[in-house]
Amino acid sequence: MEVVEEIVIVGGGVAGLATSLGLHRLGIRSLVLESSDDLRIAGYALTAFTNAWKALDALGIGDFLRQHHKRLQGNLTTSTISGLQTSELPFKAKGKHGDHEVRCVRRKLLLETLVKELPNGTVRFSSKVVCIEESGFFKLVHLADGTILKTKVLVGCDGVNSVVATWLGFKKAAFAGRFAVRGCVDFEGSHGFEPKFMQFFGKGIRSGAIPVDDSTVYWFVTWTPSSKEEEQEQDPAKIKQILLSRLGKVPDQARALLENAELDGFMSLPLRYRHPWELLWGNISKGNVCVAGDALHPLVPDIGQGGCSALEDGVVLARCLAEALLKEPTEKTEEKDDYKRIEMGLKKYAKERAWRSIELMSVSFMTGFIQESRGKMINFLRDKALAGFLAGFMLKMADFDCGKLNIS
Repeated sequence: MEVVEEIVIVGGGVAGLATSLGLHRLGIRSLVLESSDDLRIAGYALTAFTNAWKALDALGIGDFLRQHHKRLQGNLTTSTISGLQTSELPFKAKGKHGDHEVRCVRRKLLLETLVKELPNGTVRFSSKVVCIEESGFFKLVHLADGTILKTKVLVGCDGVNSVVATWLGFKKAAFAGRFAVRGCVDFEGSHGFEPKFMQFFGKGIRSGAIPVDDSTVYWFVTWTPSSKEEEQEQDPAKIKQILLSRLGKVPDQARALLENAELDGFMSLPLRYRHPWELLWGNISKGNVCVAGDALHPLVPDIGQGGCSALEDGVVLARCLAEALLKEPTEKTEEKDDYKRIEMGLKKYAKERAWRSIELMSVSFMTGFIQESRGKMINFLRDKALAGFLAGFMLKMADFDCGKLNIS
């Protein structure tokens, strides 16, 4: 069965839903294909920095999300080797684009809020893309259930294993040699944590605790496993045991988060990234196809920009596509003319996002390398001289405004 759609977005994560909502705000309908049976909430929460709030405000959902998440006052960094605090960075600093704003946002609530603002039927669940074909000025998207979608525009927001990115010629995202475990702990009363982003750096391990609201704390651990530990990375009980043994000198309050966390939360995820130079000679867009979010720039989590940059992508892509699709033709247009306008709109998006993506990919990888080094010299420099510098990178990368949804 062949169904015709104006715009098909593959992937119902942050980037896909943000793009769809941005288009909806500008009066353009899209269809979002999600392979899962429901919204994907892997990761539990994300740290929304200033740039994310600019994007969320552009999409019209910033104020609602602010009501449910506590504003963070600063970043505290501690060495788990010495047990001493190595830097403190207040988030009150003013950037080029106004005051910094940082909150830890529940991923589930973010995705539900994006979907709630979309027309019914925008998201099609259980829709796995198996292949993409060309058909004149259209793309044919084949689904596992036999459905074929014929579309003018195809957007890949389908994550690190993106089918669309592969179609564009990108290599599979590289393994960073590290794993991550994340979770949230809900307290019956107040959790007692300060409203701060707390990070703990040790030998080949980075952990942290971030309050979401007055009764919930998000925790994370990223680490470089030994070959023996890597063999056990699918056994939750062993993973929990390994991480607790490697945490080092962290406050009892933070250690208790992991000790009390349920075993089903200890599923280790391999961290993947794309080499920055792939974007220099690769195709972010090609004709009427493009990628966004993790499909474009999978990031290691060390500067907290994965979800934030996906929101940026969504706003910029919606704006560029709307400029192309809503441009009043001077005379009756043919399919070829529509295709050319779409192609130019996606090229504009690709140009706008390329260097921003390259910068984020480079800085996050470099920061992660230093933060989770197993080398004595780098650890010494990190704890004695670089901790404040690395924390400052988080705010520097967040000092960005993707702009409004207005089109010229």
